[in-house]
Amino acid sequence: MKNKKPNAEHIWKQFEDHLVPRLRLRFSILGVARHIRLSGGPAREAVRRLVAHGVLRLVERSKAGHVVEVRLPDEIRAVRLNRIASRDAKEEGAGGRATVNIEEADFLQDRTLRKAIHAREGGQCFYCLRRITPTVQCLDHVVPRAKSGRNSYRNLVSGCMECNSQKGGKAAEDFLRRLYRERRLTPMELNGRLRALDALAAGKLPPALPAATNALPRKSRSPLHPTNP
Repeated sequence: MKNKKPNAEHIWKQFEDHLVPRLRLRFSILGVARHIRLSGGPAREAVRRLVAHGVLRLVERSKAGHVVEVRLPDEIRAVRLNRIASRDAKEEGAGGRATVNIEEADFLQDRTLRKAIHAREGGQCFYCLRRITPTVQCLDHVVPRAKSGRNSYRNLVSGCMECNSQKGGKAAEDFLRRLYRERRLTPMELNGRLRALDALAAGKLPPALPAATNALPRKSRSPLHPTNP
């Protein structure tokens, strides 16, 4: 009897079904940071994001380190959403019309939606207003994820890496006032940024989405940078 050639796909499915669910990892944030040559802050934030996105499940956290469980792809909400988005895109390409509920959309999980947030700011940092290039721009949570901030267009802004790092977990209003004290914002610019924060939270600054995916009524649109007192 001839030996059958191993079925790689079947073996991988068995690996996912039986081994990964039992896989628990113990590590320390500082140990991970040293290994990838980062400081403790960015490494801790990266782990928080993996937990928030459902890639890891936090089992235990203590001075001895973190214990996490690895999630299967089908158990990760973002993966399921990406599969749904891919299916909708195929349907749209076939002549269908895919729509996105802008109030429920996760703007951090979809590349098109992330680009829409960057485009909304018009190439400026939302906080310090300086011009930034794609190489130094990033998305920032106005209300930090650690404080239950959502991945909504009402809570995500495009900013420079410097402001993203310096703001950290601070309240956005306090950070803007710090920029003013450091003379990086004028009094008029500070007033405009505080008004923009209010407008953002109220849903008055929706990003422009492609017509085929935008389910937002036109009447709710408003300018991005209100600066008048």
